[in-house]
Amino acid sequence: MNTGNNMGKQMERHPCFSEKAHKKFSRLHLPVAPRCNIGCNYCVRKYDCVNESRPGVTSRVFTAAEAVERAKLATERTGSLSVVGIAGPGDPLANEATFETLRLLKKELPDLATCVSTNGLLLPGRLKDLIHFGLKSLTITINALTIQTAEKIYAHVFDGKKILTGQEAAERLLTAQWNGLREAVDAGLAVKVNTICIPGVNEDEIRHIAFQAATIGAAIMNIMPLIPQGAFSAIKRPDCRMMDRVRGACRLHIQVMTHCRQCRADAFGLLGEDKDVELEVLNANIGEDYCDMVF
Repeated sequence: MNTGNNMGKQMERHPCFSEKAHKKFSRLHLPVAPRCNIGCNYCVRKYDCVNESRPGVTSRVFTAAEAVERAKLATERTGSLSVVGIAGPGDPLANEATFETLRLLKKELPDLATCVSTNGLLLPGRLKDLIHFGLKSLTITINALTIQTAEKIYAHVFDGKKILTGQEAAERLLTAQWNGLREAVDAGLAVKVNTICIPGVNEDEIRHIAFQAATIGAAIMNIMPLIPQGAFSAIKRPDCRMMDRVRGACRLHIQVMTHCRQCRADAFGLLGEDKDVELEVLNANIGEDYCDMVF
């Protein structure tokens, strides 16, 4: 019972789980995870891109030790920091630096809540490690319920041995995502499901994702409009009417987040009011171009 109460209090301070919290509490994203194991047709990851604010973008990639120093500086700069997250610029679970960072954070900044955002491919096999390092909240990006829709969204999946495409890739990813969600909920984690609304591809399936996620026990769902780029650069960004319609249908099943700002992988500060912490971290050249690290 106390565990549930503590979880509830923690989520009240998490700006991505609570609409009220995002106006009071800051978050810090640590860009320690450059490698990714799937190819999303809507994703373009850029290195050292300071003028764009969207997922997959960071100015630098940090080692675990450098990331923890960054977290320490961030706590000194603001008393409102409540959560440190790892959201890329690739998939956190495909990078061992993620787990080393979580280990160091648990050791050196134990009062800070930690969060990880993942595509879910490796979640069933790495969930115990996340829990071991004190993770209490998790975000899984799930963009499809059916194999047919997933085939349109994902160009490939790397299963650790070979690159899968088509139906095989879609089935492998969806199985891992839904099994991982179920196992995370059963383990007591607060789970948010992220879904990209892609006109003409998955907008009619999102309400079914919401129903399935709610049935399993996800706490909240975040439905974000497509940012046209990559293979989906010709698809028009969904307008407010479409987003309202899709979110309204999902709200019948699950709590829906509407204050997301589709943050960078190195975001810091309140949602929508990012601050620059880079100059206070290290003057030396940190990190490496992750464009060469994609499977």
